Amino acid sequence: QVQLVESGGGLAQAGGSLRLSCAASGRHFRTFVMAWFRQAPGKEREFVVAIHWSTGNTVYADSVEGRFTISKENGDDTAYLQMNSLKPEDTAVYYCAATYRDNIDYELESKFDYWGQGTQVTVSS
Repeated sequence: QVQLVESGGGLAQAGGSLRLSCAASGRHFRTFVMAWFRQAPGKEREFVVAIHWSTGNTVYADSVEGRFTISKENGDDTAYLQMNSLKPEDTAVYYCAATYRDNIDYELESKFDYWGQGTQVTVSS
């Protein structure tokens, strides 16, 4: 079983930055794919970014590409989401997700079997 814990959320002004962390643990903690989704009030959860753990291949939503970066460090069990040039529309609860499935459509939340509790990101204008 995989456990995911997000951290790093908080308040930021428009144009500012935040760095989110998703710590994975468990007997087989390293999955094929880890991803970030977000859900704003009154909206459905949407895909943000995903990374294939072994290859480093990434996929970004158009709304965040060029501003957000997902990364992991060598020997690190944590996926990071660096968020720059934040906009008020980035305000949402951000969820980390993971799956052992490979060759999937990263944007589909139904493909992810493990989820963190979420961390709130609020961006003021």
